[in-house]
Amino acid sequence: MPIKSVVIAAAVGTASMVSAAVAADTPSIVLVHGAWANGSSWSEVIPLLQKQGLHVVAVHNPSSSFEADVAATRRVIADQPGDVVLVGHSYGGVVITEAGNSDKVRALVYVAAFAPAAGQSVNAIVAAAPEPPPWQGELHADATGWLTWSAPGMAKYFAPDVTPEAAALLAATQAPLFSGAFDGKVTEPAWSKKPSWYVIADNDQIIPPPLQKIFADAMHATTTHAAASHVAMLSQPQVVADAIIAAATEAP
Repeated sequence: MPIKSVVIAAAVGTASMVSAAVAADTPSIVLVHGAWANGSSWSEVIPLLQKQGLHVVAVHNPSSSFEADVAATRRVIADQPGDVVLVGHSYGGVVITEAGNSDKVRALVYVAAFAPAAGQSVNAIVAAAPEPPPWQGELHADATGWLTWSAPGMAKYFAPDVTPEAAALLAATQAPLFSGAFDGKVTEPAWSKKPSWYVIADNDQIIPPPLQKIFADAMHATTTHAAASHVAMLSQPQVVADAIIAAATEAP
């Protein structure tokens, strides 16, 4: 074989080995949706992560109970080939706070999310507020305790910074949440021992930004801000993607 061909072949082989090593060390990204949603809520963020060569999986939780959602998320974590960066939006933050205790989880990213301490639930956090949130009146409970949003309420409070068409689509495709899921209590918060990132949605009407800052400060998170409503991953996907990429590349 000519010397030039040998050199090229060696270079290609070396590059392949380096790529394989990088790929093996790069964590998978596991995205956990919030209430009244499913994995498609990450549709604007996923392509941005994939462009960086990251392996991304969006969980579809049953929303039937906190325990069931944690179990479903743990199954996805266990199925990944290596370490994981676990990302949660809204109620999904409660899920990752519990499921993130897996040894495979390298880092946590919270996006406009609840981040309870040990023994806390979403309902306990909301009940501690000075007054009930105005959006509670937009929820409808059926005869068996499953909750859904009114379409006007979702457009006004949940996703006011997406197009009216997008907000209507969110309302039409929302996944009902069993009311008891918000009673689920965290046993041991993963953020107390894992590197954490937090994206505060500065225009959020569901989880007030000052409360998000309390969560972020408690976990000593690397914090960024998005000029966004509660659905920052839809209206400001690049800001959210940048935080996830930082966690994937900077977490030890």
